[in-house]
This record gives sequence, C-alpha cells and structure tokens, in this order.
Amino acid sequence: MSFVGLHIHSDYSLLDGASQLPQLIDRAVELGMPAIALTDHGVMYGAIQLIKLCRNKGIKPIIGNEMYVINGEIEKQQRGKKFHQVVLAKNTQGYKNLVKLTTLSHLHGFQGKGIFARPCINKELLEKYHEGLIVTSGCLAGEVPQNIMQGKLDEAKTVAKWYKDLFGEDYYLEIQDHGFPEDRVVNTGIVKIANKLKIKIVATNDSHFISCRDVEAHDALLCINTQKLISEVKRMRYSGTEYLKSAEEMKQLFKDHLENEIIEEAIANTLEVADKVEKYQGILGEPRIPDYPIPPEHNADTYLEELAWEGLLERLKLKQRSEISAVYKERMETELKVLQDKGFSTYFLVVWDYIKYARDENIPVGPGRGSAAGSLVAYSLRITNIDPVHHGLLFERFLNPERKSMPDIDTDFCIENRDAMIDYVTERYGEERVAQIITFNRMTSKAVLKDVGRVLGVSFGEANKMAKLIPVARGKPAKLKVMISDETSSPEFKEAYENNEIQIEDNQAGKVSKISVRQWIDMAIRIEGTNKTFGVHAAGVVISKERLDEIVPLQRNNDGAVITQYHMEDIESLGLLKMDFLGLKNLTIIQNTADLIEQNHHLPLVPDELPANERKAMEILARGNIKKMPEDVKKTYELIKSGDLEGVFQLESSGMVDVVKKLKPTSIEDISSILALYRPGPLDAGLIPKFIDRKHEGSNLAGIFSRKFFGNFPPFSRPN
Repeated sequence: MSFVGLHIHSDYSLLDGASQLPQLIDRAVELGMPAIALTDHGVMYGAIQLIKLCRNKGIKPIIGNEMYVINGEIEKQQRGKKFHQVVLAKNTQGYKNLVKLTTLSHLHGFQGKGIFARPCINKELLEKYHEGLIVTSGCLAGEVPQNIMQGKLDEAKTVAKWYKDLFGEDYYLEIQDHGFPEDRVVNTGIVKIANKLKIKIVATNDSHFISCRDVEAHDALLCINTQKLISEVKRMRYSGTEYLKSAEEMKQLFKDHLENEIIEEAIANTLEVADKVEKYQGILGEPRIPDYPIPPEHNADTYLEELAWEGLLERLKLKQRSEISAVYKERMETELKVLQDKGFSTYFLVVWDYIKYARDENIPVGPGRGSAAGSLVAYSLRITNIDPVHHGLLFERFLNPERKSMPDIDTDFCIENRDAMIDYVTERYGEERVAQIITFNRMTSKAVLKDVGRVLGVSFGEANKMAKLIPVARGKPAKLKVMISDETSSPEFKEAYENNEIQIEDNQAGKVSKISVRQWIDMAIRIEGTNKTFGVHAAGVVISKERLDEIVPLQRNNDGAVITQYHMEDIESLGLLKMDFLGLKNLTIIQNTADLIEQNHHLPLVPDELPANERKAMEILARGNIKKMPEDVKKTYELIKSGDLEGVFQLESSGMVDVVKKLKPTSIEDISSILALYRPGPLDAGLIPKFIDRKHEGSNLAGIFSRKFFGNFPPFSRPN
C-alpha cells in the first residue's frame, strides 16, 4: 500500500514548519510516495521550488495552501473564527485560481491584529475561483471539525454539503490522529457525514517536520517563534507526531477507533487525489516580457534597430551610418541579430525607456554595472556609458547565443530616487503588473545556536561565547556540522560539543539544571538553515506581461508595499522580467557635489559627461607618454594611488584601499582588474599579490606581459 501526504508544511510556514524542501522531498521518495503536496499556512512561498525538486526526483508536485476561511466580508474585521482549509491546485487553471485566492487573502483579507493576524478568504471567493481546485476539510481547526467538536453534527453536515455542492468529487473529508481526544471525536463524526453525503475520506498527517527525531528541534522552533522557554508549561506545543509518515504508519494511526476498510480506503484516496492532479503546464519556462508601446510603423526589432543605430552615431559623433568603422558596424549587427533571434528586443526597449525617463528627469544613473557593459546596443541606447569596443568587453559575457536564460541589466539609481523609478514603471505598465521581490532570511549557525540556547535557558553570555567560536568567511558563518567534525576550525568548539555540560535556567520556576552541549548543538543543527523571516530584495523589481496575480501570489511587506511570494530564482524560473533597481548612495553624493559646485562656483557639471577625457588618457598611456595625460585624469590617479578613497564606490573598504595603495593604478584597466580579482576565488588563491608584483615587473613574467610586448601576442592575451 502506498500513501501521498496531502497536508504538509515546510519551513515556509515561518517558525512553525521545520522541514526544508530538499530534505522533505528526499524523505517522500524514501517512503515511496508517488507525489507530495505542499500546504503551508496561508502562503505559496515554496510552490515553484516544489515543482523543480519533485520533477528532478521523479515524483508529482501538488501545489497547495492551508488557507483561512471566514464567514463574512473579508475587507471588514470579523469576530468569528478563521477556519483552516486545505486547497490544492488540480491543474494549471487551479494554480491560477489558487494564486488569485492567496493574493486576495493577503492584499484584502487580513483579519486580526499582531501575531494573531491571518490572511483570509470567504466562501464567496471560493465560489468565484473554485475551478481547478481540490479542497479538503482540514485539521481540527477546520469548519467541519470545529462543528463536530462542539456537538453540532447537523451544522457540520451543512458545511460539508456546501463544499460538496461546489466542488463535487473534488471535495474530501480529512481524518487525522495526533493523539488528541478531539481527533477521535472528529474522525467518528467525519465518517458519519461521509456516509450520509457520499463524500470520500482522505487520511492525512499534519506534517510540520520530517522525522520523529526532529520533535525536540521543532519544539525549540515553536519557542523561538512564541518567545517562550521550552521548560514553560503554558505555551504552544505539538504532540510530537506531526512528521512525514509512511503508509504503514498511517494505517496504524486509526486502528483503535476506525474500521480497517475505512482506513485503507482513506489512504487509497490520497492516491486518487494525486492521480487527479495534472502536470502544471505553461507555468515555468518561456519569457513573459511586458509589451512596450511601439510606433505603428515599427515592430520591436525594427524600432530597437533604429534607436541603436541613431544612438551609435550620436556616441561616435558621426552623421551617417556609412561613416561608422567596420569594427563597430559588425559588432552592432551581431548584437542586434542575437537580440532579435532570441526575442529580447522588447526587453531592451523596456530598459531603455525607464533609463531614458531617469535621465530626462535628472535622476542620476550609474554608468553601467556587470556584464551589460559588454553590449554595444546598451551603450548606444545610453543604458550604459561604457564603450565595450574601446574597452575590449565581450558581448557574449552578457548574452551568449547558446544560453537560454534572460539577459540581466542591473542599473544603479540615486538612492533618494529609487522609489520614484519604481513608481514610474508601476504607472507605465500598471500596478497589477509590477511588484518588488521577496527574500527569505534563513537561520545561520551563529543565529540558530543563540536562538536555541535562549529557549533552552542557556545564558546569553554562554551562548555568545560559543557562537563567537564559529568563524565567518566571506560573510557566511561555518555550518554547525562542520564545527563538530574533524574539519573544524575550532577544536575548542568540538571539545565542548563532545565533553561539556552547560547550565540552564528556568526563571519562572526558579530552577537551575544542566544539559550537555551536544544536546544543545544537535537540536540547533536540525533547524539550521530554516527560514525565519521574510524581507524585500534590495534591488529586484518584477515587470510582467500579464497580471501578476494570475502567475505569482502577492502580499505586502511591513511597509505596505506589494511584493511577490516567490524569491528571485523562482521569479526567473517563471520567465518573468526581473529588473535590478539598485539605490546607490554614491550617485546621490556625486550629484549633490555637482549641484554645490554649480551653486558656489557657477560651473555646471553633468556627471554623465565627466569621463570625457578617459579615452584620450588611455590612448596617451598606450603610447607610454604619461606626461601628456590630461591634468584632471592625472590628479585623479594620484588621489587613487594615495589610498584616499573614502566614499569611492567599490574601492573604499579597508581591504581594497590596501590593494590600491600597493598596486598604484595608472589606468582604468588596473582598477577593473583588481575589482575582478577581489573575489573569494582569486583572494583564496593569492592572485592579487602576484598581479601587483607583475604590474611592477617584480617577477620574470612581468616583462613578458608588459604593454610594450603585446604586439607579439594575439588579442586574447591583452588586457580586457
């Protein structure tokens, strides 16, 4: 006998579920489940990740949401109960309706205040968006079980009949048993209603963690959520049976109060539900680039082509296309063909439009960030201010014809006007098509060690002392499993884990006791990496061709802004257009400085046009005649060499200042090289000292690679 879990919570039920999706899917495969549902509390955070993981493992994903249903208007505060309701997407239309319901619950249906607030829907909304959905009666907090527990069997029957009339064969009654007396009362009532109304029963386990070995760790997670001590008597707690169970374990659950035939049928019905669920077609894959208003005499390709050639003529200060040199002409033709073949002309028009708006409104825009600086089309459209031909930058680094992924143009805006840019694209494409992107904050080793220590009653001082032993590399603390292994960087940490006990306090009871450090750390390991809170991506904005609430569930952040429920990678998996609008303080400072110069010295400066002498300076450097370098460029490099880099973007950190002072850059190539080298891989490999050494001809290889010998080498060996 096989079984499919239809009522499953992951760590996307924040601080309530302890199951991380990769491990959850692995366990489902181990148990022989042909499919698995994800029904987090009121959200669809993990839906796309579920699809990808399940397809990779060869089992069927069932997208769901344990929703909150009220009787009454959702936009008015109701005093009644918020009933739990499992809603599953049967097909693509069901997915769209589930997305719609989830979005409506968050944007219009929040009921309650503070930690008791929940995103709610009502029966009217279920009626309107019921197509393609499978619904079950839910856990003890469902409306049918609640009526049964109150002895209102007729009312429970009436509710069940309403759902059956709406959903027909796609409505099921749930039986669960987590060891509570109420479970048996409800299950007995469920069977009676099922027999009376001819509704099928499904057996479920309200899974919140993966294994029975996770009980204590999950209990600690609940205490972190509710800010209680594990030792406290009056607090939220589970029975310890809410883990992913096998078919045989499910069969044993109900034997003391239900007949075998009913149990076996309820388990078999979980397979029936899974069989009903179709493959979600058209959700992942093709780009969903928004429509851009194009002049009637053009299509996207011809309009982009016209703008690009006009822009290039302006950049090169030429009047006719025939005057453009072969290298620029060939590069432009190549790039335009790739963009047209891959269907990305509209993408470029969208980016060109909002950057043009920023420049027209005197909103400072960065000169270009990342691989987009390798595009001549981007340079011609003034999306970037870096000439990729002159600087030897590769278009293929930005957009490879063999690669399926979308191009990615990150744009820096003045930090004070980032919101204005989001407002512009929202107005341009419609608020129903634009949103910022969610992020999730996971519990790192240091954080989870301190959090678990706190709920156990470990003093702050002791917890902090242990956490400080965990090293941080590139902003990431080492994992706890590594810290207790033979590869640990702290023998003291491992020694404490293996041999020490630690004092814990129960302030309420006034008791002091001890536990082993091993017990503390083992508990922390089991929930390390789980999602703790959500936030908003510092730059990410999604712009959609279709209404977002038909593709992506939406919610509000703490400031009331609309954000997606899918993180950046999942947004990209949907083919949605993700733009990075970065708010950069340095641009604001530069603009403010230019404004002050104009105000005090009557000298108008346009920051976009300040690097005008860079090309001339590089040509002089190439000839080796540094004395003829423009005075402003010369002074700039003298300032950089001195290490006086406070406020200089990407060069102001103490580590970079040290590198710059040793290198003594004499060209933009030197600066771009050390920026490229100041990354984890090259840093760990010790490449920066070697680069500096060769720059100053401190090794035998320096002479070979010096600028004057480049004529003997092919272009790929030259600086780029």
